[in-house]
Amino acid sequence: METSTAEGSEPIAHPLRAALEDAFGIAVDRVERIHAGTASDNFRVTARDGGRWFAKVHRSAGEAAAAARAVELTEFARRGGTPVPGLRRSVDRAVVARSHGLALSVWEYVDGETAETGLRGPRWHAVGAVLGRLHRHLATHPSGRPVLADPVQLIDPGATAAGYDRLIEQYRRPGATRDEFTRWALDALRQRRALLPEVVGLLRGLPPLTTQILHGDLAAPNVLLRGDEVAAVIDFQPPTRGFLAWEVARIAGDPRTLAVPRWRAELPGLLDSYRAAHPTVPSADLDAVLAVGAAYTLASTYPLSVLVDRRGRADHALQTYARQRHAAALAMFEAATTRP
Repeated sequence: METSTAEGSEPIAHPLRAALEDAFGIAVDRVERIHAGTASDNFRVTARDGGRWFAKVHRSAGEAAAAARAVELTEFARRGGTPVPGLRRSVDRAVVARSHGLALSVWEYVDGETAETGLRGPRWHAVGAVLGRLHRHLATHPSGRPVLADPVQLIDPGATAAGYDRLIEQYRRPGATRDEFTRWALDALRQRRALLPEVVGLLRGLPPLTTQILHGDLAAPNVLLRGDEVAAVIDFQPPTRGFLAWEVARIAGDPRTLAVPRWRAELPGLLDSYRAAHPTVPSADLDAVLAVGAAYTLASTYPLSVLVDRRGRADHALQTYARQRHAAALAMFEAATTRP
């Protein structure tokens, strides 16, 4: 994980130290900012006794409330055997404490690299096994058992088309920068807009698929790997129902993974390990992973919608991700429409 060691440059560090000591009883030695996450400010905390903790500072009352519901789902997943960081409750047993003007939760710090480095070899099997075990247990969550739904619900064709039309006009507006990335983005947007009827047809050709309580944000940054094993699954969202095939596709179809030509030959390893851990999953759900992943990604304007008004070196990483995500969407679409 990338961190900043310039503790003095973080205005939040001083109230955070006080909150950790008063609300959680942690004698703080060092606080380091972790540059990851969008819904919270994240820090690695080293205590004077050598213990290490992961502190999430929630930016609003609504996010703090959502975090408390997400903690419940995390703890539920732990009881089902999913590796998750241990939660440290506050001195008054709260899962999200409010102290010194901050709302924060504190977790065990887990060493590992995120799956953003890509799935390779045995990692496919390890991730598939953990994800299958997680979904099998989440299927018993008290918020609701699995039910079948029409996969066309995954996207709103009219809203998606209108969104692409607006974005194309924004990239074409008078005065817009005509750099190489803008030219590429316009071509990509037009290509995706033209594919929408086929995307809808792909979804309509699928049978009803399983919806159930999911992790909610099972993207590569939220799967920590240690060697070829899964060290932890992090950053659960509040219990929400979604398509099981979509969540499998979120991690199996990560753009960094699909950048390696062998992905299509290695994907069955993840699906086989998933099925071994979750033997009652309907075959239709796993058979639909590529189609669902392609449809969802092709209908999503991120990160092109973010980049339309931003240029410069600061956006280089996001521009690279935009190209990778577009290539991954097309690769999944081709695989879903050509396999037997």
